[in-house]
Amino acid sequence: MALTYAEISYDIVYDDEVLSNELSNYDWLHLHHEDFTGQHGKFYASYRNMQWYKDEVKDNLDRAKKYGFSKVSELKKAVSQTIRKFVENGGFLFAMCSATDTFDITLAADDTDICNHVFDGDPIDEHAQEKLDYNKTFAFTDFKVETNPYVYEFSDIDVTLTRKVNRDEDYFMLFDFSAKWDPVPTMLCQNHKNMIKGFMGQTTAFKKDLIKPGVLIMGENKSAGEARYIHGKFGKGTWTFYGGHDPEDYQHLVGDPPTDLNLKKNSAGYRLILNNVLFPAAKKKKRKT
Repeated sequence: MALTYAEISYDIVYDDEVLSNELSNYDWLHLHHEDFTGQHGKFYASYRNMQWYKDEVKDNLDRAKKYGFSKVSELKKAVSQTIRKFVENGGFLFAMCSATDTFDITLAADDTDICNHVFDGDPIDEHAQEKLDYNKTFAFTDFKVETNPYVYEFSDIDVTLTRKVNRDEDYFMLFDFSAKWDPVPTMLCQNHKNMIKGFMGQTTAFKKDLIKPGVLIMGENKSAGEARYIHGKFGKGTWTFYGGHDPEDYQHLVGDPPTDLNLKKNSAGYRLILNNVLFPAAKKKKRKT
């Protein structure tokens, strides 16, 4: 939506394109409210009897079988590993909402089953939590997965269900960086405001205690212990995670209409999304030695 508004051309890719090695044709990949764990967005409790949910489950299972997987979670693991390799080889990854934490959760759970039987037909590995390998993740460590299918949450990375932040006090601050020495985070944070109004999502913000050392926190609600906007390097590439669903829709619900960006021309929240399209052009000037 932001790219369309900014008249930036783009292609839509999904599991088929990823598993067909088409990511090598691109420099930049944007992930939004995807669920990489194979739990169909954890919508089971509220929407399992809705036709759109049943259709989505069937479509995902059909796609998994097409690639030789018996379960959607196995398909999503393969997709996640391919994206991880894309970044390692020099790609730029930008993710929002549930695509942030579910991506890392799936990387950590590569050798175990964290899905309840209602999602994949077989039980969770009873030792799944102990088998999580945090060395494989980009951003998060020491998190605990939420395996109850009736809880609309993937892990304790996200703060949506535990935060005590009133809507009228929901803001996060962007950090200042030196354009001379830190051109990439400077570009990623460039904005006409340094205090950005908060917005919710299935993944709203990240618990700071579960962020890996070395990850660059670029936006936070310090008093709440939340990070909203984080960045890091992996291999030859970089990744950026941005919590929340829609910067101009505080509590976006299933079925809500999309935001009309023509009415939000000076959105500081959307500016951060567009910054992530522009920053790959930045080149750090070599220092004299």
